[in-house]
Amino acid sequence: MAPMVRVGTLPMRLLALDYGAEIVYCEEIIDIKMQQCRRVVNEILETVDFVAPDERVIFRTCEREKNHVVFQMGTADPQRALTVAQLVENDVAGIDVNMGCPKEYSTKGGMGAALLSDPAKIELILRTLVKGIIKPVTCKIRILPSVEETVKLVQRIESTGVAAIAVHGRIKEERPQHPVHCDTIKAIADAVSIPVIANGGSSEHVKVHSDIEVFQSLTGSSSVMLARAAMWNPSIFRKDGILPLEHVMREYIKYAVCYDNYHSNTKYCLCQMLREKMETPLGKRLHAAQSNQEICQVFGMEEYWKETQSALEIRKSAVELGRQETEEQPNDTDVIQLPVRFDKREYPPQITPKMFLLEWSRREKLPQPVYETVQRSLDRFFRSTVTVDGKQFRSTVWDKSKKLAEQSAAIVCLRTLGLPEGKIGEKESNLVNKRKREKEVPYEKIEEEDESAKSLSKKQNVATKNAML
Repeated sequence: MAPMVRVGTLPMRLLALDYGAEIVYCEEIIDIKMQQCRRVVNEILETVDFVAPDERVIFRTCEREKNHVVFQMGTADPQRALTVAQLVENDVAGIDVNMGCPKEYSTKGGMGAALLSDPAKIELILRTLVKGIIKPVTCKIRILPSVEETVKLVQRIESTGVAAIAVHGRIKEERPQHPVHCDTIKAIADAVSIPVIANGGSSEHVKVHSDIEVFQSLTGSSSVMLARAAMWNPSIFRKDGILPLEHVMREYIKYAVCYDNYHSNTKYCLCQMLREKMETPLGKRLHAAQSNQEICQVFGMEEYWKETQSALEIRKSAVELGRQETEEQPNDTDVIQLPVRFDKREYPPQITPKMFLLEWSRREKLPQPVYETVQRSLDRFFRSTVTVDGKQFRSTVWDKSKKLAEQSAAIVCLRTLGLPEGKIGEKESNLVNKRKREKEVPYEKIEEEDESAKSLSKKQNVATKNAML
């Protein structure tokens, strides 16, 4: 399946593979856009996503197509091309450079078909990629006005070490309504030893699967690349014949829903399949749909939508649980851990384990205890690790607040060291002098009251000075 803008996204690529395509190209992605992406393993969708700074997924792939998908980029810069290729090469079967697209979005900046007039840059880009990555490097070109010019260019491309070359058998000024030049593609195939992939035969030469071999024979190519024929009905790759369009569309929708495809892209691809049927009631309802769920409703697949969303929610919960377990079991065997939780009802209001630990550290002339607290993403609970005399202590229990987590960590330390922690009923200790209060105050407010006392003292001093003045 050929690279097609807005069509060659994951759902269409997977569908083409299901029907018999051996290689599928993603849509052309500009190097500058891809260079800014970060690679993210999407555990919920079971995909690898390349995500832009604005969180938009620029390229999504999965294990199913790993050995079949070719990443096509638009580039005019060797080093930028190499950066992008190295970013994605472990997740794709090969890297392709677009040197044939005549559209402005591709030719601006010297990319696409604009490269055909700069053979030196073509050679530099391809040599840089071939030397810089392990995966196969290919390119896709259009033919030049003369056979001789085209053959000369292709032979120069072959010398760079590329694994194959795809040839769209039209010059850059020609469009699909112009006949494809099979003779030129054949001249190229005869002139080089690397595989030549013939492209441009949709509609004119390839209408059913058996036509693929005929087009391959006419061009002398090693394989055939289909664009429009695959876009209209990807079951063109099926050896047993094309399937009814509505069946194909429903299969496409399943992939779009499973892989959370952008609804606008889903609708665009379905509209390309419908073509002249867009004015039918089905086409009009599809055109009005504003989400993948509404698209499912148009095709009577709402139950499938609900089942898939439910399955994804279950998978999401499992993933989050797995992350929680990972967070709960950090790889730090040197930390002393006990399953304890601070219960303020077990302590006098003016005494806390943190106070006991601090006083003990001072008495032993040790540095003040240091608390490091983390928050769990699943439920926003906290757990703290306290470092005392070079050793770390932590509770295995997560708490609702940072303060509670720190108290729990202090308890683990005190119990491990065999020290009193200030619990009610515990034998008297001279570590901390209890302060008498007229009424009980929750431990959370102790620090606030200390601050209030300081503030009040300052105000009193100011009032005294004012009175003296």
